Amino acid sequence: MQANRELAALPKDPASAREQWGRLIIESYERAKPLGGIPAHSRPFVGDPQGDAQEREVFDIARRNFLALMFCLMVGTAGLPHLLTRYYTTPSVAEARSSVAWSLFFIALVYLSAPALAVLVKFEVMNNLVGSSFDALPPWIAQWVKVDPSLISVADVNGDRILQWGEIRLGADMIMLATPELGGLPYVISGLVAAGGLAAALSTADGLLLTISNAMVRDVYWHEASREVAPEQRVILSKFALLAVALVAALVASFKPAEILPLVAASFSLAASAFVPTMVLGIFWRRTTREGAVAGMLTGLGVTVYYMLANAPAFRSFFGMPAGQDLWLGIQPLSAGVFGVPVGFAVAIATSVASSAKLAAKPTRP
Repeated sequence: MQANRELAALPKDPASAREQWGRLIIESYERAKPLGGIPAHSRPFVGDPQGDAQEREVFDIARRNFLALMFCLMVGTAGLPHLLTRYYTTPSVAEARSSVAWSLFFIALVYLSAPALAVLVKFEVMNNLVGSSFDALPPWIAQWVKVDPSLISVADVNGDRILQWGEIRLGADMIMLATPELGGLPYVISGLVAAGGLAAALSTADGLLLTISNAMVRDVYWHEASREVAPEQRVILSKFALLAVALVAALVASFKPAEILPLVAASFSLAASAFVPTMVLGIFWRRTTREGAVAGMLTGLGVTVYYMLANAPAFRSFFGMPAGQDLWLGIQPLSAGVFGVPVGFAVAIATSVASSAKLAAKPTRP
């Protein structure tokens, strides 16, 4: 099993090998730094605002990316399709407002508790795991290494038989899975946490699939094509559309274009740039026109998708572009919504004003 995993992880061509091993070299250099390359506990970002020019630039870029990511997560949550369509299921306006209020409460609870959990896990690892002997490591480390070495791995790099911070490699999923055992709870609690995470992922995917399939049948096939379709036929067509979308999603996932965390973060940027400008203008600005809404959605989404693809290593190598990234203001591609949202607002407003003026100037028939 382990040999098959290592064989599957090998790069398929020289370009991907160069990109993968180059990334591993950079990660190794980062791990060799004090505290494994993470900033000091008294500093929120890497770099030093009081240091030399390079350290100040690194600090500014790290802070800028943090703010851009928070913006995309907050605004993108408001534009997630399965959350938007949920409010149409309420029978009255009062219950829709109550549903929105409860949704915001639980969303805020998740976003506030995640950083607190990260701080607590880091404190536990630093105090009770780092500095311990390799002969006295907790048993849960060996258990999870057997499950999947990519989740957690420890290596005595300097040969002193003392576990250092830079000798620990924790996967993103391991933070949640190992938290119960870090707190002294039995292994079965970690299984329940994993089951809860899987259930949450499946429910989110199910909500998105239902939203996409219903939108395709109701908005595109029925309304735009002006076809008379019975309710029973719409239900049947939506199920076939759901199956088709699920198969396409499974096909794309089989290519493994990126890790799950960047893909999820990118989805927030896509939702924010595509839906939020039109949604806000449609609610609060009466002069928003259909042409302006469509133009704002397409332009904001186009800018975001272009920025993500133009900085993807596979895309750049396929089109013969130079290696590396062409970043705007140092913003990483997963926060591309910070560019798409303002562009969507600007284009939607300009197009609405232009289409309204054109309509007002059009002579009316006597």
